[in-house]
Amino acid sequence: MAIALSNRYASMTYRRCGRSGLKLPAISVGLWHNFGHVDNYANALEMTLTAFNLGITHFDLANNYGPPGGSAEETFGRILKHELGAYRDEMVISSKAGYSMWPGPYGDMGSRKYLVASCDQSLKRLGINYVDIFYHHRPDPDTPLEETMGALDYIVRSGRALYAGISNYYEPEQAAAAARILRQLGTPCLIMQPSYSMFNRRIENGLLPTLESEGMGCIAFSPLAQGVLTAKYLQGIPEQSRAARPTGFLKVEQVTEDKIAKVRQLNDLAQQRGQTLAQMALAWVLRHPQMTSALVGASRPSQIEDCVGALQNLAFGNDELARIDSILA
Repeated sequence: MAIALSNRYASMTYRRCGRSGLKLPAISVGLWHNFGHVDNYANALEMTLTAFNLGITHFDLANNYGPPGGSAEETFGRILKHELGAYRDEMVISSKAGYSMWPGPYGDMGSRKYLVASCDQSLKRLGINYVDIFYHHRPDPDTPLEETMGALDYIVRSGRALYAGISNYYEPEQAAAAARILRQLGTPCLIMQPSYSMFNRRIENGLLPTLESEGMGCIAFSPLAQGVLTAKYLQGIPEQSRAARPTGFLKVEQVTEDKIAKVRQLNDLAQQRGQTLAQMALAWVLRHPQMTSALVGASRPSQIEDCVGALQNLAFGNDELARIDSILA
């Protein structure tokens, strides 16, 4: 078993999640990539230990993370069993269901059948009795929202999860409706997880004020645009980067010269602020008072250390925000 540093909580910032009693670290770690069976276990372990020793208590998974699907949960379960199990009560572990996971009509979307079965499978892979947060991963247009939210309520009431959340519910009215149903059932919706970065500003459609009014927190995934908002691609596409890997969701054709030209300008501004580009991009996401946490992925421990460094300077002047908007435009 690993022994965590005694001062691991000294420098991390924790933010209250909506109107709940739960606080999350301003930087959380997602296991979407680099924790599957195709990845190096020793590196996954080192990244987890590094994060925990930096005060990162929240680790975010989903049933389909890997590849193959389910393997990220198995990897993290192995880490818990052999290294960090003694610290389970100091962690917030989340998982999700909503994307295709197994063949047939019951392995996808938002039915009660799928969500409950998937949660049970996730707990088995993780080797734990409950997850702290269980999300519906994406809206299902063919299943009544009442059924999907009812399944989340049941998962919480049955002890499989402590809190319920939603992910990718981008329309403010839909997020509010989900929160309203859960509140009526007696299981408040804790949090919403959307994609948000300088290159994806979809949630600026009024979603954040809606989440605030509903008492929900917000945790942004892909705040670094899958690595584009770092210095990684300034000199081309390196081997083993997400754009270069066949298992990645970031495609080579998405890393355009126009986008990299903007990244270079943003990098210049970050240097003027005394930050790396990744640190500035995270600070920009966290500038919203409704933003509970930024969920980062990493391929090596030093990247997690760099991300946590963003917390040393979260303030922006109006001129800096205007310059960022001008670059992005």
